[in-house]
Amino acid sequence: MDNVNQAGFWQQRYEKDSIGWDMGQVSPPLKAYIDQLPEAAKDQAILVPGAGNAYEVGYLHEKGFTNVTLVDFAPAPIEGFAERYPDFPAEHLICADFFDLSSEEYQFDWVLEQTFFCAINPARRDEYVEKMAALLKPQGKLIGLLFDKEFGRDEPPFGGSTEEYQQRFEGCFDIDIMEMSHNSYPARQGSELFVKMRAK
Repeated sequence: MDNVNQAGFWQQRYEKDSIGWDMGQVSPPLKAYIDQLPEAAKDQAILVPGAGNAYEVGYLHEKGFTNVTLVDFAPAPIEGFAERYPDFPAEHLICADFFDLSSEEYQFDWVLEQTFFCAINPARRDEYVEKMAALLKPQGKLIGLLFDKEFGRDEPPFGGSTEEYQQRFEGCFDIDIMEMSHNSYPARQGSELFVKMRAK
């Protein structure tokens, strides 16, 4: 399970195109959230960590959001994204470990969570919560999807439950929404929670 902490593990998966939960498109609940944002939100600082093929980043870019940062520690998906979106600012494509990001250097208005939490070693989930809170501005938002399902295996995606997430996040975040997503991708219907929470 520790191999999921290594960039090489993910690089190999991308090179072999073996990211089993890649939908090949923007996640419908996140597309719906992006679509209802006001014009004034388009210059907000947004982080998409562990972005992988980054369909949501591409969609934000297409919609005119100008301050989106993609982070992944495997170079392959970043290189692929840069080829698909040659006009995306290169300085906002960061090949690095999310956990190594400096909160003194980076501060975001909101973070988009899409299959990053489920990809990290579950032993690092509390570390994720603390790092996420540190990278957000006061009252900054964490928006996204978490699996409300146990997969029962030692490789990603790793599942979880509402009860676990509430317990883990409530120390650093005020939870506004944590409820079953009503508009998930068909294969994920009934297994995703839409979450919206604010850093304390």
